[in-house]
Amino acid sequence: MSSGVDVRRRPGIWSYFSFTSGPRRRTSVSLPRNNAKDLFEKLDRHSGHKSSGSASFMNDIKVAGMNQGQRMRYLKAGGIIAFICLIFFFLAPKERLGGDQGPFPSGDVASDPSVSTTSCTKSFSSNKPLTQYAIMIDAGSTGSRIHVYRFNNCGPTPELEDEVFKQTEKKEGGSGLSSYKEDAEGAAKSLDPLMEEAMEKVPDELKACTPVAVKATAGLRKLGPELSDNILKAVRHRLETKYPFPVVSEASGGVEVMDGKDEGVYAWITANYLLGKIGGPDKTPTAAVLDLGGGSTQIVFQPTFKDSADGGMPAKLADGDHKYGLSFGGRDFTLYQHSYLGYGLMEARNNLHVVVINATYEENKTTGVSSKAWLSQDVLNPCIAPGMRKEVEVHLGDSHPLGKSITVNMTGPRNGSPAQCRALAEKTLQKDAKCELNPCAFKGVHQPSLEKTFSREDVYLFSYFYDRTQPLGMPESFTLNELKELTNRVCHGEEMWDVFHSIEGALDELRDRPEHCLDLNFMLALLHTGYEMPIDREVKIAKKIKGNELGWCLGASLPLLNKESGWKCKVKEVTK
Repeated sequence: MSSGVDVRRRPGIWSYFSFTSGPRRRTSVSLPRNNAKDLFEKLDRHSGHKSSGSASFMNDIKVAGMNQGQRMRYLKAGGIIAFICLIFFFLAPKERLGGDQGPFPSGDVASDPSVSTTSCTKSFSSNKPLTQYAIMIDAGSTGSRIHVYRFNNCGPTPELEDEVFKQTEKKEGGSGLSSYKEDAEGAAKSLDPLMEEAMEKVPDELKACTPVAVKATAGLRKLGPELSDNILKAVRHRLETKYPFPVVSEASGGVEVMDGKDEGVYAWITANYLLGKIGGPDKTPTAAVLDLGGGSTQIVFQPTFKDSADGGMPAKLADGDHKYGLSFGGRDFTLYQHSYLGYGLMEARNNLHVVVINATYEENKTTGVSSKAWLSQDVLNPCIAPGMRKEVEVHLGDSHPLGKSITVNMTGPRNGSPAQCRALAEKTLQKDAKCELNPCAFKGVHQPSLEKTFSREDVYLFSYFYDRTQPLGMPESFTLNELKELTNRVCHGEEMWDVFHSIEGALDELRDRPEHCLDLNFMLALLHTGYEMPIDREVKIAKKIKGNELGWCLGASLPLLNKESGWKCKVKEVTK
């Protein structure tokens, strides 16, 4: 019954689609139902009596027309449903459509507890196993380190579940691959203790499909192509013949001396992946990564360029070797990166010692002292804390008048001289070198201004940045000005070390490392003078994020989870 109020039906989804040019017929809930009689119709409309002649014929045509209209409506509805299904087919992930798109049509499930995960019971993708492992060996300048990563594939992006880390034992002269020089086989065997760790941690069922790669860094770069190539060939041969893991192909850089720019970018991926800034659906600002190794240092960040009316800022990052395009987790990034070979902490020490030796050599030349007699005496170095002394081998280069290298005893001044030490550190940066593309950081290398293009985002410092500051009680976040205050205190010697009594192990760290003043001054000079960070800029130090080691290794391992990265399962070993 009609209430007298004009009540309309809520439009259904079909009302938003039209297949005719004319208006759709509207109905109202107040209209009579089909079984109600219309008082103005003919009397035989609802009776069982059939009319003859033209009236019956016209009635049949009406009924036929009504049936045809119903069929057209069904066809329209079917067409709309088919259209929506077609859109869903193309837009929905193929893994969710139930088709056999990979080796695991309905998603991989764990065959035993060793390959299961608490995050889910089935892999997200039909092309991915439920759990995966990847092995990365960091063949650094001071030693080799293995990372055994365990991931689950419960979502579209692999989730890191666990990491096993082990490094070679320290020995005189270093334990890195480069320390073996002509002994290529010895270098390859030095990785056995690390690989045994992988043999123990990776489940037998997954060993044949767990890729392994070896990336050598600055130490092996400096060894020269012939010696380094021999070592890399020996390492590949041993891994392929002694262990069940597939080694990433030579064409894909499975065992190689890694390019410095890749080292920095992989470290950037690691940090931002662990911080949750990449790999997810949100487009959050990313963090800058500054890594300080023994032989080289890297800087990587994602600059932001804002158009200015006066043309003071460029619209985008200038082209060049510093520009690095990266796609990860469905996002595209344009990164600035540069690796400074010869500016890692160990190299920085030598660079600064060379400055001290050269200055002392020139001073003794003018006073008439024998050109080498002074080498048997202590050499004053403002970067050694007062009252401390250390024997140092200084590499001067082939053409130096004192020889390729010398060994001297360096001693600290009577009073701490942090400012003078920092001046020497800044001198090694070659800030006055010719800059081909402005602006430049140091040594004539182009770099967008951090103050203008990366003023508020997080800056993370890794490796030796962490190792030299955290043991002295520095918090996870501090300003460069606070780093300067720490440096001043350390460089003034024990008379200023009272604050370190309350920090476990700090005094032992300082007393055991006479060059701590040098290390801190170089870091401060690198950040403030070299990269031109404001003195009040806040930075963060970290060795781990969410329990996982930082550095380039994780970032380099993530691509290995795809077989397109250059490896194949060792099927024969699996089926034996």
